[in-house]
Amino acid sequence: MAIPKLTEESINEALKYIDEHGVPGHNESTVYVLVVDGKKYPPKYVIGVANHIVNGEEITTQGYNAVEAKSYLESRGYTIEMKQEKYELTITADSVVSTDERFTMDNLGLGDNYKPIDAYFMKGGEEIIRRNRNKGELKISNQTLPRIACQIFEKQLASLSDEDKTNFPICQYTPDSDVIRGIFATEAEFKKYRNTMENSTYKRENGPQFVIYSWNVFSTLVFARECLKRFGDPGDKFILIYRDKTDQELNQNKTEQVVDEDVNKTTKESNNPYSKLLLESKNIIFRGAPGTGKSYLAKSIAADIISNGYTDRYSDLTDEQRQQVEFVQFHPSYDYSDFVEGLRPKMNDDGSMGFELQDGIFKKFVDRARKNFEDSQKSKELREQEVSAKAIMANFFANIEFGEDKFKTIKGSEFSITNVDEKHIYISIPGNDSVDKLSLNIDEVQKMLESGASFEKVSDITSFFGKQFATQGYSYDFALYKAIKETENSFTTAAVEPEDLKKYIFIIDEINRGEISKILGELFFSIDPGYRGKEGMVATQYSNMHANPDEKFYIPENVYIIGTMNDIDRSVDTFDFAMRRRFRFVEVKAEDTQDMLESLENEELKNEAVQRMDSLNAEIVKVEDLNENYQIGASYFLKLKTLGFNELWTDYLKPLLQDYVRGLYDEAGIMKRFAKAYGYEEPSEGDENEEA
Repeated sequence: MAIPKLTEESINEALKYIDEHGVPGHNESTVYVLVVDGKKYPPKYVIGVANHIVNGEEITTQGYNAVEAKSYLESRGYTIEMKQEKYELTITADSVVSTDERFTMDNLGLGDNYKPIDAYFMKGGEEIIRRNRNKGELKISNQTLPRIACQIFEKQLASLSDEDKTNFPICQYTPDSDVIRGIFATEAEFKKYRNTMENSTYKRENGPQFVIYSWNVFSTLVFARECLKRFGDPGDKFILIYRDKTDQELNQNKTEQVVDEDVNKTTKESNNPYSKLLLESKNIIFRGAPGTGKSYLAKSIAADIISNGYTDRYSDLTDEQRQQVEFVQFHPSYDYSDFVEGLRPKMNDDGSMGFELQDGIFKKFVDRARKNFEDSQKSKELREQEVSAKAIMANFFANIEFGEDKFKTIKGSEFSITNVDEKHIYISIPGNDSVDKLSLNIDEVQKMLESGASFEKVSDITSFFGKQFATQGYSYDFALYKAIKETENSFTTAAVEPEDLKKYIFIIDEINRGEISKILGELFFSIDPGYRGKEGMVATQYSNMHANPDEKFYIPENVYIIGTMNDIDRSVDTFDFAMRRRFRFVEVKAEDTQDMLESLENEELKNEAVQRMDSLNAEIVKVEDLNENYQIGASYFLKLKTLGFNELWTDYLKPLLQDYVRGLYDEAGIMKRFAKAYGYEEPSEGDENEEA
């Protein structure tokens, strides 16, 4: 379920109910609190109780998350505050006690919901000893506690027998689960016992390291307590300070898990060896000599990944699958407005010229990927509510006559709808002397329908969108909302299937030929693989012109970018260093893509093409001032489908090679060696006359 239909009265009744009956422990808020008259309430539970009061359903907080509950109550004018509370957990040889009443040693899996703030050891209850971090080690993480324990009791742990190390208790998540045991000398030994990345390594200066199981903030409490039991003195204890994770942190963990599982699945199914490189790195640039098939390779990888290994031919993809691939070629005049967004000329209804903000090719592509990513994370009920709202709107607009059917605002202002597109509802207001035409944001009306909320007046819309003052369009939004709601019961929508997470691949050919800073602008930050998702949100240059100026742009985790560049292109020297560190550079050599010559149907022709290509490239690298970057790629030899070997040499290869050797010592001699290696013989004068 999404947020149920509630009234302001039912919410107030829910607050009274909670005042009288309290809040069950499992419904206590972990991140947000609703503040009314100095009292604090858990937002999700308030909505659950209100739903019980107004709709008679069982009190439950399932079906919507804390962020949705927070946003819903804020839209109704309620004050929501962040719950910021730290908890202190004390580990002794005899007990593990926390100031957090929810803590229990019977369910250490709850540690997934918490983030450590500090961890240290108290010697005899007085002297504080902290972790001596290794170079590059995080100041505080889920691994800090077990590493402090290893640091304090290193000698004692090292002196244990092999049997004692193997049986040393580390973690027991619940009383019914198995005890995870073992202190290992290497990660390889650990993985023989438990093949997982969930481990912590304590590096020792002298002797083998300690590798033990470690995952969430609570998973090594048993290990720390056991160390105190066996080796500690009276008064010794470990202290762990932690807090609740924010919803963003919890969602990030969930997102990373979903993306990792999806990537692992695709990696196993894909056939192209370069596909794994892209999936691992997010951004990749293929560099190499001209004609090595870098663009061909990029499209082949895209087809391989999107089809889950079914095909590596872009032409085999369905029209729907091709929506997951975009191809663009950079050039010196390409700019931000082409790639991200910019003002474009527009013809107004009265015949005059104006400008309107339009998305560029990359922003449109990212919006498609972002919608898929967000939809794949939504519950079935929420998806059904959204699809239903969209379908009801489409049905409404399909059954009215533009420019003819009339609607009225609360104040009696009459208007008609003249047109509808993906972003706007265009209306005509003949009775308004100052503004007789207006464009409404179609997303606003759709969000109102999706919410399931009951809008009784224009001020409800103002509160819903979190605005201090109503805009001119809200009066018309309200009128359309009421008109669309009247048609709701006469329209039935089909069941909605869950949205599958898809991968979207953006290919930038000749990426080095564009002026990167001019094209990307502030997207340098978002494009970094480490800042995919909402963590990499930025305000674009034209954000003040968006329907929602507070809207931020980000690249979701399901977007992958492939660039191609020629190593010998002079523009390579000026390629932005900030861009270089955001991409993985993979060299594509001439022989790496010879398999594309399989499209030469004649086997003899293909074999001869490979032989000539290899011979010529071997001769090229013998020239002192040339190297592999000047070798001839297989794509040149695809022209043999329509040309002969001699024509390929005279019309394509010879002019290119002459450019390479211009200015070198003995140009003519070098070119003769190239021709001989290729197998081309200059015709004699008699031969030329005969050809004529």
